[in-house]
Amino acid sequence: MQHISVSDIRKLLQGELISGSENWSVKHAIYYNRHDLTQSHTLMFVSKNDKINWQEINRMGPSLVLSNKSTTELKNALENTTVIQVKSIVQAYWKFIEYYRGLFKIPVVALTGTCGKTTTKEMIKHIASREWNVQASISSKNEPRQSLPYLTGIDDTTKAAIFELGLGNTGNIKHQCMIYQPTIGIITNIGVHHLDGCRNLEGYIKAKAEIIDGIRNNGILIINGDDENIKKIPLHTFKGKIITVGLHEQADYKASKIQFQDNGMRFVLQVSDAKYNVFVPGYGEHQVYNALAAIAAIKEMGLSIRHAISSLRSYKPMARHLELSTGIGDSTIVDDTWTNNPTSVEAALKVIDTIGKDKKVILILGDIKRLGNYEEKYHREIGSMVAQRKIDTLITIGKRAETIAEQVLKEGTSAEVHKFQDVTGVLDILKPKLDQDTIVLIKGPMSSRSMIEFANNLKNI
Repeated sequence: MQHISVSDIRKLLQGELISGSENWSVKHAIYYNRHDLTQSHTLMFVSKNDKINWQEINRMGPSLVLSNKSTTELKNALENTTVIQVKSIVQAYWKFIEYYRGLFKIPVVALTGTCGKTTTKEMIKHIASREWNVQASISSKNEPRQSLPYLTGIDDTTKAAIFELGLGNTGNIKHQCMIYQPTIGIITNIGVHHLDGCRNLEGYIKAKAEIIDGIRNNGILIINGDDENIKKIPLHTFKGKIITVGLHEQADYKASKIQFQDNGMRFVLQVSDAKYNVFVPGYGEHQVYNALAAIAAIKEMGLSIRHAISSLRSYKPMARHLELSTGIGDSTIVDDTWTNNPTSVEAALKVIDTIGKDKKVILILGDIKRLGNYEEKYHREIGSMVAQRKIDTLITIGKRAETIAEQVLKEGTSAEVHKFQDVTGVLDILKPKLDQDTIVLIKGPMSSRSMIEFANNLKNI
């Protein structure tokens, strides 16, 4: 965080000094009781209803408390704590954020999408970090409550910032964009997820589209030009520059001649009249889309396409993202237990179509959560995807996933089909089938620790 004097903060927020000294600087900022207090020199936004542990705050001092609590209550502060009273904690919070974000004239990228946003973010971070000091959200920890610490992670050494936008409910993306004020926005794709928080697919698309109004004036929007749901967004309302990436439609960044190769994908990238040979680690057509969006963003951030392509070669795919390992009996294990939604299941099945072409295919599919009233519909659609493929064994794990198995049996299959409530007993069925001619895809939600552990047990690690 850029260090800011307590005196300047009081003047900015037009607060009243209740106790303590203002002749020091804050180095961290949190919203009390939403974030952990772990360091000294921390600014805390404390709401009227928050219960304050003055001893803890003082122990971490010097500390700064900003609050709209009564003067009587605020005078309970101890000697190592500075207290500034403000009229409205909400207004003070947003005024501080506006001020802090305004300190930096750097490219700020914000990403949303049903799938690929964490990978694309990590690609951009990997490429940009070879030249610049980059601030980025951590892994897929993208909840709105993380936004304040992520924003204040920017300081005067930061040359670019990249943030993933989490979506659980309508309004989440709008809220985060108000904090980050991105100069570049990316929509990787829009499939089906979080229908419990957005009511239906139309609501989910609308929630994703909040990023359009969240990008700064004259900013840049990078979209998947092949995605049918993105085409439903009223893109004409965006006043900045739109860049499309794709494989099929005419796109500003277009990939062709796509090939599976050892440990990744090779393709030809065309931008205007220029063509480039690109290799990106990680399997699948979806990985090509991720790479296209990352390259486009890097170019708009001020680095070259050639730098992006060169740096991508050393990118290391994230764990549990279609991660290949040698497993029991020299089988091939494809661990895709990072996330689970209909879009990512379809992408994983397409990868297995290619890399499992000459092998016996075993699918282990878990529950898909957060589909609201559409759980049965989308589990059945996945069952139809599976039924269209030549597989040897299907194992479903969980009550919701049973519908996948039921649909496969309904449509007809030559595969063995097994339904389990949990992973207990699954290994007994699998072990006799695992050999060097077998490939196993295990796909489940990241909330299922048992499926993650089960995937690890299948590997020779």
